[in-house]
Amino acid sequence: MAASKYLPIYLNDHLAGAVAAVQLARRAAGANESSPYGEPLARLADEINEDRHALQDLLKQLGYGGDPLKLVGAVVAEKLGRLKLNGELLGYSPLSRLEELEVLALAVNGKLALWRSLRETLADDPRAADHDFDELIKRATSQRQRLERLRAKAAAEALAASR
Repeated sequence: MAASKYLPIYLNDHLAGAVAAVQLARRAAGANESSPYGEPLARLADEINEDRHALQDLLKQLGYGGDPLKLVGAVVAEKLGRLKLNGELLGYSPLSRLEELEVLALAVNGKLALWRSLRETLADDPRAADHDFDELIKRATSQRQRLERLRAKAAAEALAASR
């Protein structure tokens, strides 16, 4: 059974990241709604939100509470991330899309590492028995692959357009 004082901190750090990733994925899906990126990003946003719920459920099953300060910080950080320069004065640009996809890819890689770590450390913890870490790893791997395809396409569009 996992008894580390660091486990709730680790889980809350990832939960905060998941909250920010859901917001970013939803915003990116909305900004790309009328493009070929819209539907895949909307599907990813839904999956990332399901993963966030799985993590919240795990926290509860392990007897840990959420850290409201980290969650508020994640929301504020995601909103501040919208202020970056993107090569356009007021609008969304191909660079915006590329950078959002790269941040989402980083988030999914972190989530994949989380599920792998938890599979190893909580394997014998009956409180985590309801969580299929192999399935969560499989979904994160699929998300990573889909994001990479979208990212590569967005990079070609954004960076080739600047030549």
